[in-house]
This record gives sequence, structure tokens and C-alpha cells, in this order.
Amino acid sequence: MTATGADREAAGSTTRGYWWWERRRSVALDVGLALVSALECGLEGVEFAGNTGLPVPVGVVFGLLAGSVLVVRRRWPIAVVLVSIAMTPAEMGFLMALVGLYTLAASEVPRRITVVLAGMALVGTFIVTYVRLRQTVAEDADFGPGDWYVPLVSVFMAVGLTAPAVLFGLYIGARRRLMESLRERADSLERELSLLADRAEERAEWARTEERTRIAREMHDVVAHRVSLMVVHAAALQAVAPKDPAKAVRNAALVGDMGRQALTELREMLGVLRSGDALIAPVAAGGGAVPLAAVGQAAAAAAAAASEDGPRLSELEALVAQSRQAGMVVELSVDGELRPYAPEVEQTAFRVVQEALTNVHKHAAGAKTWVRLAHRGSEVAMQVENGPSDAAVADAGLPSGGNGLVGMRERVLGLGGVFVSGPTDAGGFRVSAVLPDASGPHSSPSGPPGPSGV
Repeated sequence: MTATGADREAAGSTTRGYWWWERRRSVALDVGLALVSALECGLEGVEFAGNTGLPVPVGVVFGLLAGSVLVVRRRWPIAVVLVSIAMTPAEMGFLMALVGLYTLAASEVPRRITVVLAGMALVGTFIVTYVRLRQTVAEDADFGPGDWYVPLVSVFMAVGLTAPAVLFGLYIGARRRLMESLRERADSLERELSLLADRAEERAEWARTEERTRIAREMHDVVAHRVSLMVVHAAALQAVAPKDPAKAVRNAALVGDMGRQALTELREMLGVLRSGDALIAPVAAGGGAVPLAAVGQAAAAAAAAASEDGPRLSELEALVAQSRQAGMVVELSVDGELRPYAPEVEQTAFRVVQEALTNVHKHAAGAKTWVRLAHRGSEVAMQVENGPSDAAVADAGLPSGGNGLVGMRERVLGLGGVFVSGPTDAGGFRVSAVLPDASGPHSSPSGPPGPSGV
């Protein structure tokens, strides 16, 4: 019952090839039954030859040939039953009749054919029994039963030689079909479980990939911005140290502060990762494989923790102030009243502005920059635009990995927002984004803000 389809096919390949039989024991059983049936019919052929006046060898050969038909009962059960019905007047083939009716009822032959042939066998047995019993009663003068005796005994004989075989065959056939149905259902469940396992593995791999991408994005935002400011301050420190020692000291202090802030944010991120790993560690410590669901739970927990501990829009002014301290001319304008948003919305908005300012430090040294923030009814919009770089200001020589704009776009689109970036007509660059307010009424973003404001 629990064998799979593959197991049965593997087993069947070593036993098939015997005409219509599937197993060796089926061959042995049918051949044995055919031999017994042929012997029975051969012995009964002696009496049949005596009653009909035929030579005894003819009756025996006829019986042997008729009885051996039982060997094809699995392939042609209807033929076996028809032969047994035809031999009923000769009072031959009782074993063949019983086995044939059982095989017919247990096979896949339509039920109406089974009922018709079983009825024919029942009627034939009743008629032969009725005639023979009436002759016996008539010949025995001392035995005088009533008129009910012969019909009643004939009915009992006909039903007893027909009904048990048919009913038992019907039971075995129904049981066989039930077992086959259960096997097919088990195979189907096994295939479904295999598909579910594959899908769970795909989901787990997707969750791991998403978590790695999120971690890489966070690392890039934290490290790139802080280190870019540190490089800018270090360059300024190198330039002003001989001329203005006091300003050099201030720049050195700023570099130290930014380095400490970068390390603090990195430690927070590593703490989130360790807390996510703690969900899996107890299971892995047991010596078994880590469940696929635990990977997704750990990724979701780490993402949620990162969103809760991430930066907020209220820190945007401090972010702009850091760029001003690094020598950037930057203006911040806010339209609308500041209100709380979902953690992921505030974190994404902050990171977009942060990365845009980092790109200005990298690619547009000395350019004037405008940061605009707008709080709308169901969304928050931000725009960072810079003018052309100042040729008089030396380039800090910051490397670019080409992941800044890609990361910003992924963040914004992941929350269902709109992201637009590109050069301006004045020779500068503009980054605009609109994020829907996940905690407020749901509405589609109306589009990025224009250059004149948000």
C-alpha cells in the first residue's frame, strides 16, 4: 500500500513477460487450476461418454480440452464462463464454473455483462439440477417427497453453486480497486510533497537572496556615506592644516565623530544579523538540517528589526548638517507637517537622500545642492538636485561602485513607489522619489516632484 509507483515499476520489470501474467505465482496458480480442472473434466468425461454412447477416450479428451480452458481465465474470463455454461448439461466443469464466475466478477468487465452471465449460469444449473433430481425421485419408488422438494432443492443448488463465487469476486474486485486508488493517491501525495519541498527550497533561497541584497544595500548606504564624508574632511584637513590649525582640529574631530558613527551603525546591523541567526541556531544545534521555514523567519525577523532600528526622517536635518560641515553648499526645504510614517517608509526616504548626497560628494565636488521634502496626504516625496560641479574645488577622488542608484531604485520600487533620476538641463543631476504612506490611506503615487519644489 505504501509502495510508490517507481518502486512498483522497478519490481514489475523483473516479473513481467509471461504473456498476460504479471507475476510468476499467477502463472503457477492458473496452470495448477487448469490441470485440476482438466483432470476433473476428464474423469467426468467417462460418465458423460457412457450416458451419451460415445467412446470413452472421446469423452476423456473432450473433458481434458474443456477443463484446460481455465488457464486463460485472467485474459478471457467471459470465454471461460461461456464454456462452463455450455458444459452444464453434461454435468462437467464444476471447478471451472466456480473459478470462472469469481474471475468474471473480480475483473473489469462491465457489471451488466457479469449479471447476464451469472444469471445464465444460475438458470442453467437450476434446469439441470431440476431435471436430474426429478428423474432420481421418479426412479426411487420408496422415496416420496412432496411437490415442493425438487424445485426447492434445485433453487438451493443453483444459488449455492453461483452466488458465493460471484459475491466473493465482487468483493475482491472492489477491494483491489480500492487498493489501487489508495496507491494512486499515495503517489499523488508524494508528488505534491516533492513539489512543495521544491517550492519551499525556492522560497528559502529567495529569502536568503533578499536578505543578502538588503544587507549589502544597508552596508553600502552606511559605509559609503560615512566614509565619503570622512574622505572629504580628510582632504580638507590636509588643505587647511598649514594655514588654519584650529579648523584642521575641527575637521579632525569631525572625521573621528563620523568614523564612530559608521562603526556604531555597522555594529547595529551586525547585531540584527546575530539576532536573526539566533532563530536558527537552536534547531541547528540538534544535529539536524535547518528547516527551510526557519530561514524565511530569520530573514523576516532581521528585516523587521532593521526597519525598527533604522534612521528616521526627523534625522534628515542632521544628515544635511553633516554635508554642510564637509563644505557642501546645501539647502533643505520641507513642505507640509512632519508626521510619523511606517518604519520602512521613513528608512527608505532617509536612505534615498543620504545616497543622493553621497553621490554629490563623489561626482560633483563643490556643487550647490537642494534637498526638498514634501509631506502629502497619502505619500511622502523627496528630491535631491545639484548644480554643476565647481572646477575650482579639487575632486576628492572617491571610488564609485555603480550601486547607489540601483539600490535607491530597488528600495523605492519595493515599497510601491516611483523613482526617477537623471541629468538636468543646467548640467547637474536630480534624484526624485515618491513613497506611498503604508500606515495611511492607500493611493498610488502622483509622480516625482518638479525642480521648483515639492
